[in-house]
Amino acid sequence: MSRWTIPIPSFIGPPSAILVPSGNMAGVDIIVNKFVALWRIQFVRLKLPWIFLGLSMVGSFVKSTQLVPETYFSNSRNVLNMYFVKVSWGWTLLLLTPFIFLIHYNDSLTFALRRMSSLVVATAIWYTFTETFFYIEDATGTCHRDQVPHKEFTTKWRCRSAGGQWDGYDISGHSFILSYSALIIAEEMAPMATMERNRNIVLDLLYVSLNGIVFIWIWMFMCTSVYFHNFWQNGLGTVFGILAWFVTYRVWYPKPISPGLPLKPTKQS
Repeated sequence: MSRWTIPIPSFIGPPSAILVPSGNMAGVDIIVNKFVALWRIQFVRLKLPWIFLGLSMVGSFVKSTQLVPETYFSNSRNVLNMYFVKVSWGWTLLLLTPFIFLIHYNDSLTFALRRMSSLVVATAIWYTFTETFFYIEDATGTCHRDQVPHKEFTTKWRCRSAGGQWDGYDISGHSFILSYSALIIAEEMAPMATMERNRNIVLDLLYVSLNGIVFIWIWMFMCTSVYFHNFWQNGLGTVFGILAWFVTYRVWYPKPISPGLPLKPTKQS
């Protein structure tokens, strides 16, 4: 069987290569081309923020009708929620970090590192928003146990540890992180649509995996809207996720002093 050679950046170590069967590469290449064609559809790429907002509104409305039957995904202990959504930012960083580096190192190592700094910014945004949501829930809540208020428990964690129920205002962290993560992944995957050279099996597999994660995020976002929280809690989480993406990728990153955009501007002659 013939083989496909994958080049490894020379600055990583001695020149070397990974050999994989060309038949496997062809199969992955077909999947990659399907995803590239999907993201080239203008509606999918440009309207993704509005798709999330629409899913949040429709899903929350459906939940309010109380007509949706319980399913496997209405249980928060389902596999996708336990092993993907609850560690969603970890999955996002695990796949995006090598992908951003590999897709940009041919431009220059400096540009690749600059682009990777966008993940530092995104992590700071994720941490700030999630901690703010936790603070708001603690600040607005009261602990109840057997329908009796217990004011000695001042946080959700202490209340639940004591067997109580906390009634604070719970902005949906799932709606925030799933929409925000999917939007930045979609942005970072954009260069694949214009790449005709310098692709390899590692980059292609990362691209396929990132697309898979995006579809999981969208599905679990729908489940969150239909089964958990209320209209405003889901809506606020979604709006904050879209706002965080918009301020970075549409307002800040096009400016010179920033991590820059995934699609490097073409120099004018």
